[in-house]
Amino acid sequence: MNDPVKAHDKITQKMSRDGLTEQNKATGETELISKRIQDADFQKTPEQQAAQDAAQLQGVSSPTSPLPHAPEHIAKPQDTAAERVMEHIGARQTRKASKKAVRRAQEAAAKTQSSRLQFTDEERATPELEQYIKQSDKAADRLDAARAALPKKKKSRLQFEEQETPPNFKGKHNPLSRPAQEAGIFVHNKIHSVEKDNSGVEGAHKSEEAAERMGKYGVRKVKEGYHSHKLKPYRKTAQAEKAAAKANANFHYHKALYENPQLSSNPLSRFMQKQKIKREYAKAAKKGGAATAKKAAESTRKAAKKTAEETRKAAAFVARHPVGVLIAIAALLLFIMVFAGLSSCSSMFSGTVNGVVGTSYTSEDSDLVAVENNYVAMENELQAGIDNIESTHPGYDEYRYHLDAIEHNPHELASYLTALLQSYTPQSAQAEIQRIFDMQYTLTLTEEIQIRTYTDEDGDEHEYEYRILHVELTNTPISSLAPKLLNAEQLEMFHVYMETSGNKPLVFGGGSPDGSPSEDLSGVHFVNGIRPGNTELVDLAKRQVGNVGGYPYWSWYGFNSRVEWCACFVSWCYNQAGKSEPRFAGCQSQGVPWFQSRGQWGARDYENIAPGDAIFFDWDLDGSADHVGIVIGTDGSRVYTVEGNSGDACKIKSYALTYECIKGYGLMNWD
Repeated sequence: MNDPVKAHDKITQKMSRDGLTEQNKATGETELISKRIQDADFQKTPEQQAAQDAAQLQGVSSPTSPLPHAPEHIAKPQDTAAERVMEHIGARQTRKASKKAVRRAQEAAAKTQSSRLQFTDEERATPELEQYIKQSDKAADRLDAARAALPKKKKSRLQFEEQETPPNFKGKHNPLSRPAQEAGIFVHNKIHSVEKDNSGVEGAHKSEEAAERMGKYGVRKVKEGYHSHKLKPYRKTAQAEKAAAKANANFHYHKALYENPQLSSNPLSRFMQKQKIKREYAKAAKKGGAATAKKAAESTRKAAKKTAEETRKAAAFVARHPVGVLIAIAALLLFIMVFAGLSSCSSMFSGTVNGVVGTSYTSEDSDLVAVENNYVAMENELQAGIDNIESTHPGYDEYRYHLDAIEHNPHELASYLTALLQSYTPQSAQAEIQRIFDMQYTLTLTEEIQIRTYTDEDGDEHEYEYRILHVELTNTPISSLAPKLLNAEQLEMFHVYMETSGNKPLVFGGGSPDGSPSEDLSGVHFVNGIRPGNTELVDLAKRQVGNVGGYPYWSWYGFNSRVEWCACFVSWCYNQAGKSEPRFAGCQSQGVPWFQSRGQWGARDYENIAPGDAIFFDWDLDGSADHVGIVIGTDGSRVYTVEGNSGDACKIKSYALTYECIKGYGLMNWD
């Protein structure tokens, strides 16, 4: 039964952003009656959102607040909505987990992506490979550090609303640009028309134009600097990758050489094989990484071994059948000349030409000789200092000398400087030759005081100090210093240059390329000059005819191995004749200055030459002496000589007195 006192409830319904709501005007209570599921708030955490959705579902399906217009069986659609909300939450968490897993996998792949080689315990225990393993590890460390320093990629954010992006006008024509340009041109033209009558206006106009240009230049440079700064980490990474690949290839090469020492027999062959391994390694590294590169290096090693063996067999075959080989080569050359022509033959010699260029001194001949002369001047200064020791260090009772010879191999110096500096001049090489000179020569002065006794006229003994100065000079050859001062690649090139003499064996006065036999002096009538000569010296020199290789002349001079020995031969002959001077191993750097500084020099047209005089030659007419011999005599039209290192042998030769390659004569005094 209804209560007569209580007023009837007034119920109103209203649609809000949360759905349909019902309000009791009598009580003021508001109730959500909509079946709509609230949108998920993506700014909340998954736990907070789940709690909100659960509370919402609970409020919708609560039995205490039934819908006045809906039956009870609509709970099933509400359950379906709940499942949809939970599926949405689960999918969101799954996406986050997937992205995190992908990011972690990418980071792990980046960490493992390295050029670092994996060395075995056996390799690390090998002393011959220790240096190259360290170089490879160091290069790999630098590469990893460079990759770690690369800027991290910014994470992209999900956007649920489309944003309207402003149009890009880059590269499009600005409709206002043309009028602006025309206005600027008009102003400049007006100003220019006034410049003829007003120098002040002209100066201001010029300043304005300069300011505009400087402004544009400054903006451009700022942009270039910004982009250069942004790209700096990537440049460092590229450099580190290149250095790591080079170090790894170097290790594989030395490992192959260690395991197979018979791969090559000379430095030039080793150098060419090294370059081949480097190329194979770089090619394989681009395709399949370090493991593939290692396999390529192994294949290259096997190929080099096979090539060396085949070369040995070919050389043996040529030695057994020289005539047949020559006939075959002649027939091949004839075939090529007839059917291909001279133009096609150039490719046959390209490899040889490249080899010659790659093993030659890269500096100008004049620079090579100038640097050599500077080094000799330093040696002369050292010799002068030793000669004056007793005057610069007086007061000693005795001076004892323990001196190595002051000398060097010019080709050792040139090979060292070329391997280190590539192309050099006297100015660029000055600091380095000073450094190598200080390391080659060590002068040590040691004072020794002895207590001695003497007996006076009365028979009494007295003690006194006896002072001795020990003067010691040690000479360490440049070839012994090179391994300490050059890296592995530079040392390889040093040995190559020494092997080939930089393809300039005569640049320091090396000898004569004449391969013709020694001449016969029978029937030659010599004309006696006014100056006295030394026939005994000439006879001694003539008895050396037939010597091949220059031993013992270069050995007597102090060299440990063969050098271009024409000057050594002349110095040896003078020494055997009782002359301690002149003593020289270089024609232009030492021999010519010795005679000229003493006024004992005669030009090519000098008429009073005598037996025993030195004769100097300039083969390429560049003003520098290339060869030296001993004068036997002259018959009035020709001069006859004994020469060492004439085609690597001692020979008797003759030349016209007017021969243009005769640079001059070193005149000996025999009195």
